[in-house]
Amino acid sequence: MTGYLGSYATLGLLLLAAVLFFVTAFSANRVLRPGRPADPVGKRAGYECGLDPVGGDWAQMQIRYYVYAYLYVLFAVEAVFLFPWAMVFDRPGFGAVTVAEMGVFVAVVALGILYAWRKRILNWT
Repeated sequence: MTGYLGSYATLGLLLLAAVLFFVTAFSANRVLRPGRPADPVGKRAGYECGLDPVGGDWAQMQIRYYVYAYLYVLFAVEAVFLFPWAMVFDRPGFGAVTVAEMGVFVAVVALGILYAWRKRILNWT
């Protein structure tokens, strides 16, 4: 498939194949499963290392764990942008402009880390 709309047709066929695979898999699951699934005595009981569960199911979680995860994803994604730059850097015609663009990019990342450090987000205690 070539031409202007060729890539859209390819994308459409790929999406159609994905939807068909999804529908087929779930239909096969519905057809092949047992009519009345077994429900043993302890199947719906909670399992905590072999002990009976004690207490409620509500527990507090500190927000800092989510902040660490968010910062990790943010800086990991930004670090991924360094690899294409490293591949293009040595090609002719990309010298000073490429270094300046990457300098701005690294400065923004450094400002993000500095902001997180100044707000004491990176302190574990």
